Amino acid sequence: MLRQHGLQITPSGYWAAKKRPPSKRQVRDAQLTDPVREIHSTNYGVYGARKIWHELRRQGHPTARCTVERLTRDAGLTGVVGGKKIRTTTADSGHERAADLLNRDFTAARPNRCWVADLTHVAA
Repeated sequence: MLRQHGLQITPSGYWAAKKRPPSKRQVRDAQLTDPVREIHSTNYGVYGARKIWHELRRQGHPTARCTVERLTRDAGLTGVVGGKKIRTTTADSGHERAADLLNRDFTAARPNRCWVADLTHVAA
């Protein structure tokens, strides 16, 4: 498959990579993945990488925060983001929309040929 994309890989290089033992990082990641998943599920899926990192350190797993961020990202784990979702526009079905006289073509052949305005109102 890689040769189809123009990459030159020798068979001996491929088999050497296949037989190579896992790196220290791969071994450490395998050790930390289960505790990260367990902490995330134990806390109802609301903990993000920062809180998981603090909890790992409390449990005696000293590790870098960037490592926990990478592991949570790879595992697809996300924390809950606080705050209120801001809704800027609420469409009113009772009002009729203005006609589209330009057919969504906003290019003008010459100056002062077509004028466009935005009539959005946001109540304060």
